Amino acid sequence: MIELPEVYVLAGQINRTLVGKTVKKVTANAVPHGFATFTGDPARYSEMLTGKTIAGANPDTGTLDIWDCNVEVKCGDMLLSISTPVKYFEPGAKFPKSHQLLLEFEDNSCMCCTVKMWGSMLCIPYADSMPRRQQGPTPLEGAFDETYFDNLWNREKPSLSVKAFLATQKRIPGLGNGVLQDILFQAGIHPKRKLQSMGDGEKAKLYQSIKSTLREMRNRGGRDTEKDLFNRPGGYQTILSARTLKYPCIRCGSALKRETYLGGNIYYCPECQK
Repeated sequence: MIELPEVYVLAGQINRTLVGKTVKKVTANAVPHGFATFTGDPARYSEMLTGKTIAGANPDTGTLDIWDCNVEVKCGDMLLSISTPVKYFEPGAKFPKSHQLLLEFEDNSCMCCTVKMWGSMLCIPYADSMPRRQQGPTPLEGAFDETYFDNLWNREKPSLSVKAFLATQKRIPGLGNGVLQDILFQAGIHPKRKLQSMGDGEKAKLYQSIKSTLREMRNRGGRDTEKDLFNRPGGYQTILSARTLKYPCIRCGSALKRETYLGGNIYYCPECQK
C-alpha cells in the first residue's frame, strides 16, 4: 500500500499532470469493496465533483495528513483524500473495469483508484479540511527533528517493541509496515527489539535512518514494490520485502527471515539485526 514516499511522488505527478483538468464524469463504488471507505454516500460524489477543476495535490495544498498520510487532491472547492493507489490514463487509453473511484476529465483522460487490500477515498469541502490537521509532522518535514522524536519516544512504555512504536497507532504519519523494513535494516535494529533495550546511540541511529531512508525512497520515485501515477514501479530498490526474501543479506550474506508479527510480516537479517 502507498506510504509516505509514494504520497509525495503521487502528489508531485498529479500537480504536473492533472492540474487544470476539469471533471466531466464521476463514478464511485462501481465495484463495491468491503474495505473501501467513502465519505457518506458515494453516490453523491458525482454531484460534489462534476464540473470541478483540479487545482493541486499535497503537500502543496497545505492540508497534508488529515487522515494519516493520504494523497489529497484539491478539486475546486472540494478535497479528495485518497489512501489507495492512483493511476492516470491518457485520452483513449483503456482503464480497469474494476475500480472504486473514476474521475473522467473533459479531455477524455481519467484518474482511477482501485482498492487492493483496503483504501479510503474521502471527499469533503476544502474549507472544512483546513482546521482538521491534528497529527504531528511527517519525517520528511523539518519539524520532525530529534527533539520531536525524543518526545514521541519518551511518551511510550519502555516495553513497547520498535515496530509497534514506529508503525502502529499512527504516531508517525505515513510510516507503515512497508517502509519500516528498510528503516530498521539500515539502523541494524530487529523489529521486535524493546525500546528499553536500546541505548541513546541506537535511538539516534534509528532517527537518522527514518529521515534518510524515507528521503531516499521519495527521491527515487517511491519503492519498487509500488506503482506510480503512470503504473510504473518506483526506482528505490527495497532491501527487505517479499521479493527480496529469496536473496542473501546484502551486507553479510546470511539468509533473510520472514515472520508474522503485529498483524503483518516482518523481514530481517538475523545477523545484522539481532
